[in-house]
Amino acid sequence: MIPNLSKSLSSLPQSALPAGRMVEPEDGGPPPYWLSDAPPDPGLWAWLRSRHPESGLWPLLLSGLSSEESRPWVDGEVFPADMSSPEHHDVAELLAGWWAGCTSTDEDGTSAVTAPFGRNWPGLAPPGVQTEQPDELADQCADFLADGRTRLGLVPAVRSADTLAVAGWSGPTNHTGDAGEISAVLRSWEDRFGVRVVGVGFATLQLSVAAPPTSTGHALAVAAEHFAFCPDNVWQGAETLAAYAEQILGVRSWSFWWD
Repeated sequence: MIPNLSKSLSSLPQSALPAGRMVEPEDGGPPPYWLSDAPPDPGLWAWLRSRHPESGLWPLLLSGLSSEESRPWVDGEVFPADMSSPEHHDVAELLAGWWAGCTSTDEDGTSAVTAPFGRNWPGLAPPGVQTEQPDELADQCADFLADGRTRLGLVPAVRSADTLAVAGWSGPTNHTGDAGEISAVLRSWEDRFGVRVVGVGFATLQLSVAAPPTSTGHALAVAAEHFAFCPDNVWQGAETLAAYAEQILGVRSWSFWWD
């Protein structure tokens, strides 16, 4: 059950929060998140994260378009009513379907891009080995990502993965128009790789990763999931799955960008 935003905010000491407001979504309905008026002070993200079990509010570092910084978070350009519940999706089926959609033809040399798998979906990658506490690593990641342009968001969600569906984020709309599907994958990554959602932009996503792949074979399997989840990371970045796998080997943060 999604915590109530207003009630959850009242559970926090008001003196601890900077100036901010609840933001109404573009499609109507109750406000899905609270947004600070200015960037948060150092350490505030970590403190709010530590209060999540009691408050039900997960903190996010929110940023807008470089050309229009008010989009989407200040303007409420979000659509929570359109998003499904993450629990309604089978992650293996989701990723397999996206993989098939991205590899259905070889006109652009896709088989070479996705080697050694070609068009064959390799299935879900095995879990990583956790060497750090996921929430504490998320705190460190937030300290690194915070800058003079990010605002603090508070989203009523049982787990960090659910924040995107609850907030009604439409960043990956050219890949999927349902953030509930994105949140479903993130739930699985929370369980298998110790992922936490830290930062969200107009069409970007920043995750901390407490159990990243540490071998080439494992990194390739994880890279296949990333390609299905966000093909632009490979098509407009590393260019091949193998090169991308090398980029995420042992790395404790994952970044995604949808065109």
